[in-house]
This record gives sequence, structure tokens and C-alpha cells, in this order.
Amino acid sequence: MRWLLHERGSAALEFITAGILMLVPLVYLVLTLAQLEAATFAAEGAVRQATRVFVTASTESRGREQAALAIEDALVDAHLSPNQSRIEVTCSPTPTRCLMPQSWITTRATISVPLPFVPSLFNLEKYARVSVVAEATERVAR
Repeated sequence: MRWLLHERGSAALEFITAGILMLVPLVYLVLTLAQLEAATFAAEGAVRQATRVFVTASTESRGREQAALAIEDALVDAHLSPNQSRIEVTCSPTPTRCLMPQSWITTRATISVPLPFVPSLFNLEKYARVSVVAEATERVAR
């Protein structure tokens, strides 16, 4: 029992150590979730704007160009690389005539978001990614 009397001041050290060990993963989790949330908002805004731009375009090729530019601008504004995204524009009921009146235009973006602080050692950053998918549909009114 004598050894218990000589442990003065170790509770503070243990509390600080345990606090740091729990705080570091918590901070990483908050940073990761914030980055994913930002990417989600950027993707949703991008596909919504791209779909609106496509629907109001004069030709289908011009609409695809403007939609791609709208998505690229939204991703750059959110500090995401447009190279890490895949964009698909589909039309229904007739896939070959997108701007026909009463057609539905659907824009889908898949963005690969890198996790923060992952080193490039052994190409880890290539695999430490989360995909964020957003989709928007709009009807051609003309």
C-alpha cells in the first residue's frame, strides 16, 4: 500500500495523455466529415446548375458544353479537382433527342474525394478516397 502514496501528480499526466489519444482521432473525423459534406454540397449544386443550363441551351452539343463548364466551375469553387469527377447526362424518353419538349434531362456527377492527410507513400492516396454521387433531373419546357 505504500506505493500508492508515491503516485502524486500522475492523474494529470494520465488525463492529458488519454485526452490527446482521444482528441486526435476526433479531430480527424471532424475534418474528414467536413470535407465530405463540402464535396456533397458542391456536387448537388453543380448537377442542379448543369441540368438547368442544359435544359435552357439552344442545341444539345451546346447544352453538354455548358453543363460540363457549370460542373467544373462548381467543383473549382469548392477546391475540388474536376479531373476526379465523372459526369453523365442522360435523356428520356428519347435518348437521341434530349431537347425535345417534355423530355427529362438527368445529370449525374460522381466525385472522388481524397481523405485528408493520407501520404503518397505506396500510392495510398489513390485508394484513400470516398465517392460522392449527386443527381438532378429537370424537364424541358419548350
